[in-house]
Amino acid sequence: MTETRLRTWSHSTAYTLSAIFISALAFQNLRYGFYQLFYLALMMATLLFAGLVYTLVSRRQQLSAPGHLVILSLLNIGLFVSCLTLDAPGISHWAMPLLVLNLTILPLRQGLALSALLVATVSISLWFRQPLADALISSSGLALMLAVVGFYIWGYDYMAQSAQNLSTTDPVTGAHNARFLDETLQKEISRAIATGHPLSVVSIGLNHAEEVRDLHSKTGLQTLLKNMTEHLFETIRTGDTLYTVNESEFFLILPFTPEEGVRVIAERIRRNLVEHDWPEVGKVSVSLGCTTRGNGDTSTYSLRSRATSAMEEARTRGANSAWFSPGEPVKA
Repeated sequence: MTETRLRTWSHSTAYTLSAIFISALAFQNLRYGFYQLFYLALMMATLLFAGLVYTLVSRRQQLSAPGHLVILSLLNIGLFVSCLTLDAPGISHWAMPLLVLNLTILPLRQGLALSALLVATVSISLWFRQPLADALISSSGLALMLAVVGFYIWGYDYMAQSAQNLSTTDPVTGAHNARFLDETLQKEISRAIATGHPLSVVSIGLNHAEEVRDLHSKTGLQTLLKNMTEHLFETIRTGDTLYTVNESEFFLILPFTPEEGVRVIAERIRRNLVEHDWPEVGKVSVSLGCTTRGNGDTSTYSLRSRATSAMEEARTRGANSAWFSPGEPVKA
């Protein structure tokens, strides 16, 4: 299940359960003649139903749907005003499901800010209208609930982000991995086709990686690759992305870069890598293959294979060299 679908499912469930709860409150208050609370609950249930509809309509844009903040702000404002103006017993309990809803649907910072304001408003009304002991218990309960739910949501977000980083990052070098390479490269190809801007790629291979492993162990090779990654991060431009492939090879995606630009960048990278004195290993030998998207390059395979072939050609022509392999020119 993708993150967008998961959020759609969780948002829909949260809105539905909250709407059922508030609707039950509405009919219970109508039954006992508390008409002001009935109208409040009816208004809140209507907003919750609108939130459910909005979730389903914008299901493909859940990660950037601003309507949730508007709907939940209206719900919180309605309860703010009611707590300050209505002398109704038990209305402070209505804040509890709203706290959970805020933190479940909104981004953590927005949810915490809105929930903290709700707790403060409800607590103020409690301190003015209830005995000291009752107000202290109720306000402390709301604050504790906010802390527990907020901590839980923070932990979930942290684990989700860690899982995402693990799925797209090479654990040895810290660069993006080959799985994420194909996804990003396809997006860049589609953008280049749509805009007509050039797109270039560079394949970088460490020569004699097996000899480095034999002399310095697997840990020494991994340390070298990690140090090379850090050096490459300092060398590439903002907007370029770096990937680790096949253990001892790197791949660069260079958006908006024509043939002349990728030739210069590849040579600069080659010179920086071979002239650097690496800890424990000393000098290294690298080969680079680069290419620019041609008119027939509509998938990742052609670009990656041509860049890899160019790197192998560079190896056959001698250590520490870069080779450019042209594709079919892009038609204007």
